Amino acid sequence: MAADQGDASAQTQLGSAYFKGWDVPKDDALAIKWWRLAADQGYAAAQSIFGVMYADGLGVPKDDAQAVKWYRLAADQGNATAQNNLGFMYANGRGVPKDNALAMKWYRLAADQGDASAQTLLGSAYFKGWDVPK
Repeated sequence: MAADQGDASAQTQLGSAYFKGWDVPKDDALAIKWWRLAADQGYAAAQSIFGVMYADGLGVPKDDAQAVKWYRLAADQGNATAQNNLGFMYANGRGVPKDNALAMKWYRLAADQGDASAQTLLGSAYFKGWDVPK
């Protein structure tokens, strides 16, 4: 009911339920519908999910530029997962020109929030000396 009333958190959770088939039939189209409603309201968690969906081509056409767009919207709101994923896109030149300095910026922001994946990637960057002192 909360999702039907426009609650972005509930819409995001309902989208995840449909995507995973948790207590409802698995339905990618309904998952996308609910996530889109939440993302369009500016809900960072849903925007980050949309980034993943476009980056991996899950339920939508694979489109790195769209993935970057959604990651950036969520990352600018402080979503650590989106920050880490945006760093990955810059590190690998997916949807944006390859830019290790920007990758490190986004990894650092996510790592500072405790994102373990970003901490690992940032640690590897320091170990190897990628645009940071070795």
